[in-house]
Amino acid sequence: MAYTATLEEENKEIARRYKDLLKGTYKVLSKEDKTLLRKAFEIAVEAHSEQRRKTGEPYIYHPIAVAKIVANEIGLGATSIAAALLHDVVEDTHYTIDDMSQLFGDNIARIVSGLTKISRLKKEQNNSLQAENFRKMLLTLHDDVRVILIKIADRLHNMQTMDAMPPHKQVKIASETLYIYAPLAHRLGLYNIKTELEDLGLKYTEPEVFNDILSKITESKEEQQKYIESFSNTLKKALDKENFDYEIKGRFKSIFSIRRKMRKQNVTFEEVYDKFAIRIIYKPTSKDEKFDAWKIYSIVTDFFKPNPSRLRDWISQPKTTGYEALHITVIGPESKWVEVQIRSERMDEIAEKGYAAHFKYKQGNVKENGLEGWLNKLKETLENQSANAVDFVEDFKLNLYSKEIYVFTPKGDLKSLPKNATALDFAFSIHTDVGLRCRGAKVNGKLVPLSHQLKSGDQVEVQTSNAKKSNVRWLDFVITARARTKIKAALKEQEKKIADEGKEILIRKLRSLKITLDEKSVNELVGYFKLRTSFDLFYRIGNGAIDNTQLKAFASQRNNALLNFFKNRFKRTASKEIIDKEEVNAKYDALVFGDDEEKLDYKLSKCCNPIPGDKVFGFTTINEGLKIHKNNCPNAISLQSNYAYRILKAKWIDSSKQEFKVILHISGIDNRGIINNLTQIISNNNNIDIHSINIASNQGVFDGKLSLSVKNKAQLDKLITLIKKIEGVKKVKRVNTL
Repeated sequence: MAYTATLEEENKEIARRYKDLLKGTYKVLSKEDKTLLRKAFEIAVEAHSEQRRKTGEPYIYHPIAVAKIVANEIGLGATSIAAALLHDVVEDTHYTIDDMSQLFGDNIARIVSGLTKISRLKKEQNNSLQAENFRKMLLTLHDDVRVILIKIADRLHNMQTMDAMPPHKQVKIASETLYIYAPLAHRLGLYNIKTELEDLGLKYTEPEVFNDILSKITESKEEQQKYIESFSNTLKKALDKENFDYEIKGRFKSIFSIRRKMRKQNVTFEEVYDKFAIRIIYKPTSKDEKFDAWKIYSIVTDFFKPNPSRLRDWISQPKTTGYEALHITVIGPESKWVEVQIRSERMDEIAEKGYAAHFKYKQGNVKENGLEGWLNKLKETLENQSANAVDFVEDFKLNLYSKEIYVFTPKGDLKSLPKNATALDFAFSIHTDVGLRCRGAKVNGKLVPLSHQLKSGDQVEVQTSNAKKSNVRWLDFVITARARTKIKAALKEQEKKIADEGKEILIRKLRSLKITLDEKSVNELVGYFKLRTSFDLFYRIGNGAIDNTQLKAFASQRNNALLNFFKNRFKRTASKEIIDKEEVNAKYDALVFGDDEEKLDYKLSKCCNPIPGDKVFGFTTINEGLKIHKNNCPNAISLQSNYAYRILKAKWIDSSKQEFKVILHISGIDNRGIINNLTQIISNNNNIDIHSINIASNQGVFDGKLSLSVKNKAQLDKLITLIKKIEGVKKVKRVNTL
């Protein structure tokens, strides 16, 4: 329907919306607050007077709507409401940040500046640039969390009014919303906004699915209302008898969460068993809210049988977002499973408004709240500027939606970690040094490997060594952003050290071949070995992947001037092809399978077209051998649920940075100190790890096996040569790869 309002009607509507905004504020506004908001409103109206939205409406409707979300749904104060009214002024009009500073002071100017920086990044961009956009946005988070809160409000209103946009833009904005904004809203405790963002995201990315679930929910609304009344009537007498002042609400689970359950459990809408929840919100009868919550729990379970494995007590130990409630799942009337959430009015307000409400209730010397703690942890992640932007956002996202477990330190302190966190995640959560020195852990008094997944209630003690050392395999099992960031930083440091050593080795080796190491020779070497940078070259020399024989072959080819001339001409035409082809898989050159990381023949499936770096799995077909699918391939769920026995774990690797397990069979004449000599030679060689030594002596001869991790064949060959030189060793042979 075309927009047809007159100028007079528009002015009346703008004034009405502004009054509505002031009425709906969550916090009481002082006279100064109202003056500030009036000034911000007038400047926003004047600045946007010539602009229109895609619908034809005045542009000022958008800032007023964003300010209303900030005031009413997030519950922020006058400074944030003013910044929301002004959030597009610097981006779209003649006003500058300096003008904002002079008119409204540094606080509002800083928030508007943060919002403007985010907006100025190109809207149409590829994944890595989009990730860079998010990184920059997140960098503003620790300066002033209000920047992100207003940005989330801005995104919510854009999603609510996206019908006038072309379909390709709708899908792009909706995908971006599901990728980062909804998880951020969740992590900041804005559950209502998170739910709406997810549902709107689904509406534009999978419209048929969205409309199908919506129609089914609408059909069953009346039936649901009757069910809630039946459930409530059973409890009312008992709650009234105990003099509780309460309200019982029922709500359907969000369309997005129903869709997620349908996909995860591979079931239909009708088969999702807990489609709605019942919420009991009470006014405390005493100062002890917790006592009241458990009393109500007791009343509910007197009438309805609970599922003990589904009890969630977030009152004794609130979530790190500040969320508090008691959740139980009971068998309600008609033998249906029902989730019951028990909250006080204070808890309900925090659940609805998150961050802002939490601080309204925070008084006196209360211990640091979860959000502040999270922001402090986040600061470390944000400081890792060198990380690839896509990896950075992926790592960051790990901690956004994660469910939590609570574990104890040896002294009895409680620590919160994401679900499925490992002993190594725990070590890094204590301190980076503890993580890097970690060599094992005791869980409930028993020694466990670093990859051991922790459970709520575990007591964890970290076993450390004197030396700091990280391992690329650690990245396969740690799940916290902090651990991943610190491990990657330490690996980079190790690589740099190896590359520095490699450069020194290369200078010496080239000198013996009568070649000077300069820019020209480095470029020739990089081209000859089909590498991307001089760092890759030095690193491979340092870890032994490029040996003397290969360097001699390069030197002999280089010495032939004619060959060199043609080679250079070929390089000029071919190197671009090589770089283009390798741009995508700059970090990955091999695909390995199973726990043993074997290399097998495979084909890439056409249904999802995986590329190097994607998270993938192997599927053994009957006629076409091993096929590779992306983890989020449309066929993944049915393949994994129906043919689990044919699924093979797979991952892309950079083989120059991987370690491989090998077994060496050693035999010879028994000499005193043979094991000491062996371990000394191994430990002196390029960080080779020993997994096990099994040597037996019998009547003057010894025989045994060594299990080791090596980086490449050149390193292994060098080690075998050194072991053969040990007095008494007669035979060394590689017998198997694990």
